[in-house]
Amino acid sequence: MASVNRVVLDILKPHQPNAVEFALAIAGHVAGGRVSVTVTAVDEKTENLEVTVEGESIDFAQLRDAINEIGGSIHSIDAVEVSAAAPSAAA
Repeated sequence: MASVNRVVLDILKPHQPNAVEFALAIAGHVAGGRVSVTVTAVDEKTENLEVTVEGESIDFAQLRDAINEIGGSIHSIDAVEVSAAAPSAAA
């Protein structure tokens, strides 16, 4: 079975939570993973973020739900890295 190992997202969010709090909240949903957040634009009420999430097996639905729960909205999926499981040897 294939698994998502890296995803880069363009996200729109309100100013609060700040980028650090946002990254920590997402990281709490990616066991053993890594989250990188770059603020790419700021206006009066919102911020655009480029968020990179890396891990062994990212549950995208859970990640999307976590982002929505903290006020974020995914604008686009800009990159994805998926690995396929090695085929099992015939017995």
